[in-house]
Amino acid sequence: MSVHAESQGRRVRVGVSNSGSTISAEDLPRIFDRFYRVDHSRDRTSGGYGLGLALVKQLIEGAGGEVGAESANGATTVWFTLAAE
Repeated sequence: MSVHAESQGRRVRVGVSNSGSTISAEDLPRIFDRFYRVDHSRDRTSGGYGLGLALVKQLIEGAGGEVGAESANGATTVWFTLAAE
């Protein structure tokens, strides 16, 4: 896992990347939905509630930022932007 940050004018973009399974193009737009799990075989007893990224999205957008994710070739990056001031 790696964490990186970069200045984008008056904003800062922070990304958290890891290697492993790629998230499919079908699942990627939904990973910020409440209770959504990419691994459909998991449930609350075997893998969390599916709330983490939904909470991240709500907090970041509430602060005027944006969130997103990219996944390809065995690497996934979840990123967010916030005002740098």
